[in-house]
Amino acid sequence: MGRIYAGARLRRLREERRLSQAELARLLAISPSYLNQMEHDSRPLTVPVLLRLTESFGVDPGFFSARDSARTLADLREALADEVTAGRVSPAELAELASRLPTVAAVLLDLGRRNHALTERLAEVAEHRGGAGAELPRSPHEEIREFFYRRQNYLHEADLAAEELARELGIRPGEVIPVLGSRLAERHGVRLARECGGLGDRLHHFDAAGRVLRISARLRPGQQAFRMATQLALLEFGPEISALASEDYAEDSPAWPLARIGVANYVAAALILPYRAFHTAAEEARYDIERLTDRFGLGYETVCHRLSTLQRPRLRGVPFSFVRVDRAGNMSKRQSATGFHFSRAGGTCPLWNVYEAFAAPGRIHVQIAAMPDGQRYLWTARAVTRHRGGWGDPGKTFAIGLGCEIRHAARLVYSDGLDLANASAATPIGMGCRICERLDCPQRAVAPLGQPLAIDEHTSTFVPYPVARREEPGHRG
Repeated sequence: MGRIYAGARLRRLREERRLSQAELARLLAISPSYLNQMEHDSRPLTVPVLLRLTESFGVDPGFFSARDSARTLADLREALADEVTAGRVSPAELAELASRLPTVAAVLLDLGRRNHALTERLAEVAEHRGGAGAELPRSPHEEIREFFYRRQNYLHEADLAAEELARELGIRPGEVIPVLGSRLAERHGVRLARECGGLGDRLHHFDAAGRVLRISARLRPGQQAFRMATQLALLEFGPEISALASEDYAEDSPAWPLARIGVANYVAAALILPYRAFHTAAEEARYDIERLTDRFGLGYETVCHRLSTLQRPRLRGVPFSFVRVDRAGNMSKRQSATGFHFSRAGGTCPLWNVYEAFAAPGRIHVQIAAMPDGQRYLWTARAVTRHRGGWGDPGKTFAIGLGCEIRHAARLVYSDGLDLANASAATPIGMGCRICERLDCPQRAVAPLGQPLAIDEHTSTFVPYPVARREEPGHRG
């Protein structure tokens, strides 16, 4: 293992736990001066110290790895694309910021997103889209994706509370609906009504005054159970869900009720797929998604999303990134417990296997993908289709992607038969054409960021945006 200099992360971990240097040094069985040197990157973290940190705080050793800064660096490159192009900041400086001052980088990214949102709103006013005095549209759903993204898609207290309730109710696969129905009726006086056609476009509706939970009969049993669990979560943990939503949003903001729904959905998944039981099943099945859907009677997307949340300290599953995209490349869901970067501007990489999944719906596609920084991931992707149920009714199709770093790939059944050690066997993908560093990619849709192009009217190339070669020192153009 190479030397790891992660002073900023070590210091942040200590400050989050409200420990002095002397207290943490005593816990790690080292001297305060030695800890001080590690926090200032004068000394690297040693293996014994990493092991004690893992045991004491439940953090993955990858928390201190350089890989942990990869996502932050990619976000910085995207947010500061214009500054990089203009030469006001260099990629090396961004890498230094992401590695040494991750908290400062996070603040800078937040300011960048606010500036981007403000620029868009001013542009809309200038174009008179809603009138000069009209309230401009916001993107609360994007804010909710960031809410879970910042938490690496894991809500510790909510997960523990849901698991405890599942233990109290005795939830088991195949018995979820009657158990949830009994709890709703006995504790909350809620009656369940399955509607064959009276709900219109709605899949469920809770009549708070009449204490009736109406659920569309078109839903499969697993879908019915999930909506029952979501309503039960709101009834059982309403104040706690509100408090969690209020950590990031004001109650009068459009994002606040969406955050409540998002947290309630998280609790619902944790209730019908209790952490320890689901984690054990996932490990035994080597993360075979189809076996897990059969065992728990739930849909492919629900199981994949729950797999991406298994990050409980001292009982971690494989850290996954989860994504849902449509045929046009629109990303409607993205969550990550890894360093994988999802582009927030423009499309994603067309070489990614999530798009191949649309060509063969129902089949799981497997890909070893390499990012420009050399980090490799094992990705699974499958297309799923939903219909309203009637002949001729429009449906919707998505590709569900689930990926992990290659170092975890051997734990997955999907790695069987693959040459995980062969870097050349990986498909080179990027983070989106605008910021992708692969200059020779023939699939590129836009010119590479901050690179002068070789424009020659007498020459054509297979690569759509050929980059000019840098001149040797001492030569002038």
